[in-house]
Amino acid sequence: MRIAVFCSSSPTIDSKYIDLAFDLGAEIAAAGAELVSGGGHISAMGAISQGARSKGGRTIGIIPQKLVDIEFADHDSDELIIVDSMRTRKAKIEDMADAFITLPGGLGTLEELFEIWVGRYLDFHNKPVVILDPYNLYEPLHSLVVHLENHNFVKPGMRELVHWSSSVEDAVAHAQKN
Repeated sequence: MRIAVFCSSSPTIDSKYIDLAFDLGAEIAAAGAELVSGGGHISAMGAISQGARSKGGRTIGIIPQKLVDIEFADHDSDELIIVDSMRTRKAKIEDMADAFITLPGGLGTLEELFEIWVGRYLDFHNKPVVILDPYNLYEPLHSLVVHLENHNFVKPGMRELVHWSSSVEDAVAHAQKN
């Protein structure tokens, strides 16, 4: 089983999000799953891989050459796949992963989440999609999705395709269901 994690690479986020990423990586490895990530070595993206490796887990990073060129790559990954673009990166992550967990993050993280979520709704895949948000950073997003559903912009049942979790253990357990 391979679990992909979408998360921040910003070096300016609060350390609690870095710690959360490390803990999630460790839990993924402890559960016997492999980690698929964006292949970066800083911020939450780096911490998730460090957490997985701290428990002997296997890490697979997928990163565009442009980011490798600016020394962003996690060269400690067990497998580092270098691709030509962000679009190729997302497609490769989707193909390689059996489940997806999204941590608090910015626009790039949200873009990845939405693409996977819509893909699940349209039956391009049937893989678990989890949002791990113990600090309620995404509460306004959750409220917005409910609001959009109330106005018929989000179809009934679409919201339920994502499991919202507040604990690392629950997120990994749900990701392993299929």
